[in-house]
Amino acid sequence: MFNHLSAVLRLFPRRLLPSSPRTFTQTCRLLRRMEPVTVRCLPGEPKLTISFCLDGSNKHMLRDQDEALAKVLARISNSITKGQGKAKKSKKNRGQQPGETPEQSTVVKLYYDGAEVADTELNSAAWQDGAVLQVGDVKYSVQRNPPTFTTAELPASILAGFPVCPKLEVEFGNLQDCEFTWFKENPANTSPEAAESSGQDDSWTEVGCGRVHVPSNQDIGCRLKLRCIPKGGKNSGLAKELVSVGAVEAGPGMCTFDNRHAYTVKEAEWPAVRVMSYNILADVYAQTELSKNVLYPYCAPYALQLDYRQNLIKKELAGYNADIICLQEVDKGVFTDSLTPALDAFGLDGVFRIKEKQHEGLATFYRRSKFQLLSRHDIVLNEALTCDPIHSALLEKVSANSALKDKVMLRSTALQVSVLEDLNKPGRKVCVANTHLYWHPKGGNVRLVQMGVALQHLSHVISEVAPGAPLVFCGDFNSSPDSGVFQLVSEALVPQQHADWSSSGPEESCTMELLSSFPPMLSACSQPAYTNYVGGFHGCLDYIFIQPDSMQVEQVIPLPSHQEVTTYEALPSVAHPSDHIALICDLRWNP
Repeated sequence: MFNHLSAVLRLFPRRLLPSSPRTFTQTCRLLRRMEPVTVRCLPGEPKLTISFCLDGSNKHMLRDQDEALAKVLARISNSITKGQGKAKKSKKNRGQQPGETPEQSTVVKLYYDGAEVADTELNSAAWQDGAVLQVGDVKYSVQRNPPTFTTAELPASILAGFPVCPKLEVEFGNLQDCEFTWFKENPANTSPEAAESSGQDDSWTEVGCGRVHVPSNQDIGCRLKLRCIPKGGKNSGLAKELVSVGAVEAGPGMCTFDNRHAYTVKEAEWPAVRVMSYNILADVYAQTELSKNVLYPYCAPYALQLDYRQNLIKKELAGYNADIICLQEVDKGVFTDSLTPALDAFGLDGVFRIKEKQHEGLATFYRRSKFQLLSRHDIVLNEALTCDPIHSALLEKVSANSALKDKVMLRSTALQVSVLEDLNKPGRKVCVANTHLYWHPKGGNVRLVQMGVALQHLSHVISEVAPGAPLVFCGDFNSSPDSGVFQLVSEALVPQQHADWSSSGPEESCTMELLSSFPPMLSACSQPAYTNYVGGFHGCLDYIFIQPDSMQVEQVIPLPSHQEVTTYEALPSVAHPSDHIALICDLRWNP
């Protein structure tokens, strides 16, 4: 910094040079008040961008990196001359007499380390960090590749008592280093004249700092403003201000998950790991006429809106302090624009697997202070069945009934597989699987085939990539505790006479014995009375399966009481964002 400072000082008249510590400090302040010119220049890219404010107008120039500096400086000078000409013409049109002074080109120069940069220098080398651009009497401080927000957005819906998580992406910086200040809009009766006379902006009051802000009931009816300064280490970029589109609205009061959060105030302590599985109800399904009029007619229409439900989902997920989160029915846009920014702010990274032919899929998040992602092994179950030779025996049995095979091949069900490494004990790995099996009530035979493929694939992944790693298998399995799928996982075998083989009628019936590739697994949250509760159905469909020889259940977070679930008749509701209930448990991972 001081090298840049000494270089810039040479550009100032002698009378401004510091003759004492006091004048030196004043000069430093003067330098800090110089307008910035931001230059984005990366090796391997043909262009660079030069951005600055000139006469109240923001200039953004896209130039070749291998172009001579003289051309850029001439372009800036010509732009000023052209602007002056337009101003004179405007005066003449208004009947005013323009000045008689002939137009002169503005002197534009670039200095670095106290010396003028040669006009023949290429742009890529000329625009150095700490250089000074002089445009007439105005000097600009060059910032090359400073931290910059490339994306900065506030959510459309903001509720009192619910976290506001802006969508932020920064280049040349780190979101963890950035500074955030939150303001709320003052009541409308604030006098603009009073603010003007005091010389201060009294229309906003500072209410918090930090990347995430939770507005209070006192903020209802007020808009929010976020001032964020991008940073990367000791470097800072230009501040950005965001103002919410709408005002803070009242929240729904007590939600179904509020009491559950009392059990998860703190993160699980190593070697325990907190795991969560949750079908969050995709917007592509919540907004259909079938959902509004048949499946969830009891739910207030506004409570089915995505913006409203996202407020509840983000608060619910954040409050569980989970280390591993497996979500189903995640809209692609929700993952990108809502969940990723929010959970990143709470310390989690995530991966997404879209369901073929759909706009929703699976998402797995993990706490980055505890885990790192080593590899991904996602598959589409029907494709794997026919293309991967490890499933050849199962494919032969399924192919004996062409109707069943055809039905299996129509389903685009995916299996998301992530191998994580424990950062507290390098080398120790866990395989996390996440899926959402076929939904139809009579599709037990299809789900059995899907589960057979999934377990065989997981066994192969673990043996090839992470030998000895335990499996944590989460998902919405659309299977009750008396189903073939549950029996396959918990007993490692489904006999050929199981009712699910003929669940869709004799035409698609199949008689085979299906073996699991794993020893019997345990449902960590046992078998709740229901994990899905809608007007016409309730039952246990969701599970977190573990291998009991590798992990033990330390704590199961109690599900909401029946009274809480049925306060608004069924789910979803104004107090619960999905038709499913999240499963959360703390697992002790044998060291």
